[in-house]
Amino acid sequence: MHGVVDCIHVSPAEGEPMREVDRADAARDLGLRADRYAREAAGAGRVVPAKQQVTLIEAEAIEAVAAELRVDFTAAMSRRNIATRGCRLNTLVGRTFRIGGDVVLRGIELCHPCAGLERGAGISGLTRALAARGGLRAEVVHPGGIRRGDAVVPCDVPAP
Repeated sequence: MHGVVDCIHVSPAEGEPMREVDRADAARDLGLRADRYAREAAGAGRVVPAKQQVTLIEAEAIEAVAAELRVDFTAAMSRRNIATRGCRLNTLVGRTFRIGGDVVLRGIELCHPCAGLERGAGISGLTRALAARGGLRAEVVHPGGIRRGDAVVPCDVPAP
């Protein structure tokens, strides 16, 4: 099961919209350097909790929800950092996976949608529609650059 990075989003500050970038640097103990969680933690000399470092969602889930609800729902509106294509993210909980040539992430837990996501997107029924396909929370195990089009490949050994 190989997938690819479909798009990458970061938010420069709390409450700011997600903006699409072509490349992001993943840093151990921080997440994506351009994202607000990493910026705030690095500035204060802190570590970002593992489950807040990187969030991923399947592009197919975004498209399915948009079609089911007959709304314009985009990867940026999902508030997730990375949208993948061709990779079943739910199977990566507790496992490590590689993105591109260098970055290794560990799936921590499913990223369940919340009422705040629904309110922010202004789409009624979004939380219910994203149930069981809201994405994955992951931590950075090995740092490096992530680019659109990079391969997403599960490692052979489940994470401890």
